[in-house]
Amino acid sequence: MSGRARVVVIGGGITGCSVAYHLARAGWTEVVLLEKGELTSGSTHHAAGLVTQFNPSATMMRFRRYSVALYKELGVFNTVGSVRIASSADSLKDLERSVSRASALGLEAELIGPDEVLGLLPYASARSLQGGVWMAGDGHVDPHIATYALADAARSLGVEIRMRTQVTGIELGRRHEIGAVHTPDGPIEAEHVVNAGGVWAPQVAELAGARLPSVPVDHQHVLMQAVAGAEVPRGSPCFRDTDNLVYGKDEAGGMLIGGYEHDPVARWTDGVPWEHGASPVESDMDRFAPLLEGAIRRFPFLERAGVIRLLCHPDAMTPDANPLLGPMPNVPGFWIAAGLSLNGFGGAGGMGRALAEWMTDGEPQIDVNAYRPWRFGRVYDDPRFAAACARETYRYYYRLRYPFDADEWGRGRRASPLQVRLQELGAVLGSKNGWERADHFEPGHRWRRSGADQRRFGWARPPWFERVGIEHAAFRERVGIIDMTSFGKLEVSGPGAVALLERVCDSRVDHEPGRVVYTQFLNRHGGIVADVTVTRLGEQRFRVVTGAGTVDADRGWLELNRRPGDDPVEIRDRSDELAVIGIWGPDSRAVLAEASGEDVSGGALPFRRAREIDVGGAAVLAQRITYVGELGYELYVAPDWAVQVWDRLMAAGAAHEISPGGYRALESLRLEKGYRYFGTDLTSSDSPYESGLGFCVNLDKGEFNGRAALEKPGASDPARRLRTLTAGGEEHLAIYGGEAVRHDGSVVGRVRSCSYGYTVRRTIALATLPAELTPSTELSIDMFGERVPARLERDVLYDPEGARIRG
Repeated sequence: MSGRARVVVIGGGITGCSVAYHLARAGWTEVVLLEKGELTSGSTHHAAGLVTQFNPSATMMRFRRYSVALYKELGVFNTVGSVRIASSADSLKDLERSVSRASALGLEAELIGPDEVLGLLPYASARSLQGGVWMAGDGHVDPHIATYALADAARSLGVEIRMRTQVTGIELGRRHEIGAVHTPDGPIEAEHVVNAGGVWAPQVAELAGARLPSVPVDHQHVLMQAVAGAEVPRGSPCFRDTDNLVYGKDEAGGMLIGGYEHDPVARWTDGVPWEHGASPVESDMDRFAPLLEGAIRRFPFLERAGVIRLLCHPDAMTPDANPLLGPMPNVPGFWIAAGLSLNGFGGAGGMGRALAEWMTDGEPQIDVNAYRPWRFGRVYDDPRFAAACARETYRYYYRLRYPFDADEWGRGRRASPLQVRLQELGAVLGSKNGWERADHFEPGHRWRRSGADQRRFGWARPPWFERVGIEHAAFRERVGIIDMTSFGKLEVSGPGAVALLERVCDSRVDHEPGRVVYTQFLNRHGGIVADVTVTRLGEQRFRVVTGAGTVDADRGWLELNRRPGDDPVEIRDRSDELAVIGIWGPDSRAVLAEASGEDVSGGALPFRRAREIDVGGAAVLAQRITYVGELGYELYVAPDWAVQVWDRLMAAGAAHEISPGGYRALESLRLEKGYRYFGTDLTSSDSPYESGLGFCVNLDKGEFNGRAALEKPGASDPARRLRTLTAGGEEHLAIYGGEAVRHDGSVVGRVRSCSYGYTVRRTIALATLPAELTPSTELSIDMFGERVPARLERDVLYDPEGARIRG
């Protein structure tokens, strides 16, 4: 056996085989795959093998399309189509939204009525049947046949596969880089290691000093006998009935049925036993019974079918139900393809190709920001919290989750020091990265945590619609105040701080202390991987402020961009060490001046500058910056002083009718100004020029990530860019994001983000559209199967000259 490899892939499931195959196809040699048992002896062994291209995530939808094409190329895909059934009126509307999202991505999905569903599934009941979506290109694979076919294809390209070889250790070098993989047969020197260890991936990561919040959650499926006179024909379409929480396919005249339990069970949160393999864990019919009852409601003949076998096996779930894909910061050469979160066979082809692109070319060709394996912070080190989040994402894998719903499990993990004040004001608290923060307020009512609130009002206008308008108006007309403690705050310091930040940012950050710079982190293709502000606090000290949900991903990006030979730099997450209060509006300067007794005039504290001031004895860093389009400040203060500063601001603002606001109002305010939101409006597939952020690009500074891509001919004048639209009249519209945008009936883009603008009294959307379309162009947006009139507008709807920001 060879004692050296360029790449060692750990794990012989469908994902590990896919990674090995795509690396070899990209031309890499000396690829070795290690499997502690036989191929498919983990979660792959128990998979049902259904593959649909339909998915709420644009990235996963593309992964699945490629996976289907790959399985067809290998000759292992059974194209029988699939029907996604709606058993309630609200689910049908959700399917209408999903068909629009699929259309916007070029995926064929056909909305069909009840009669058409019954034509495809004649053994189904018409009871509560609302309609469905027909995906003619869907189907299924045999998990063993597909995995071995992919393994054989990898072998034909030179991949060496060693079964019954368990990894016992990972040796690191001086820089903590990959050095060797240890096995009972001896070490294998390696430049790269890919952890495709499935449910064992967290333990494999620990061997390299890394951590992965991936939790095994039980998944059960049952094989039902054929019923005489009601045999299910071979080659019948697969089905998914999300209201009844079940899926299935034909199996020897009967049915294989799986589903998603309402109260799922997580196991082995402290590590999966190494000896666990192809054998299932003990099944539980009492837990599965409600799912079987749902299947019988849809297919009544199953009541007469006997159970052949109920199988239970744990699947790896992450806290956000997205896979873990990419390199691990601080362990050069260590890559992850794990935490698949029920996307195994559907996503394996696309994920394997994307990771191979990342390894061989430096970046994948598709946006995988949401899958970065370093995106979870230390709060997820608590296995109970990680398990609660993972169980909830599993619970909602089929269960309808409305766009405005919030997480309910694992709540109360991180609290702002201002939470008591928010509660006194009647806050309705949402959740982000473990933080409790106000979505909106209900004055005169007891505070509460939001949850599956939209289940109560469905797709109608939200009951908080008018209240959010009141909060919006306070910022526009007087002064509003908001707790933004959940902001991510990274301190970058040391002799190498300037060089590192200049490398990752498209703007120049090497300014005098006190300057606040709005900028983006870019990858080598010029795609946006973070949207931040950078404040210089000293000669060798900077603060990077980012979103609550992206701080860990942004810290990891900084770590990944260290280079051998760089001067020392320390990257420290200070998110829990600083409270943040946002205060904006035409009266905000007067309020801050009275609360502090200091000169905060435009001359003393200009726009995009930061200065320390005293508020009631508290040292406060006041940054004059805005995300709402009004004069105002972000105030950074130690947590133990936060309540006192809040109280002084509220007292000083009483004469100005100061009012608290939540994050729902923030969304409305920022869209009126055309401000972007990372993850929806901005992704790694978008350049600053395509995103309308070309003003941030500074080509006069030295080298930085993506510079070569941004200097290519035509890069600064893209064919498509992010545009602002208004839709409908003054009424609220149920547009949430992802919907297709049409021009003359043809799809030309999709909605990135959307909210009602209370000042302009229109529904506002951002969408990437052809650059040649001019303002006033008539468009339409899909909404529940209808086309709502829309209009292309100038980029900034409110105060386009920025006069109000200057105050």
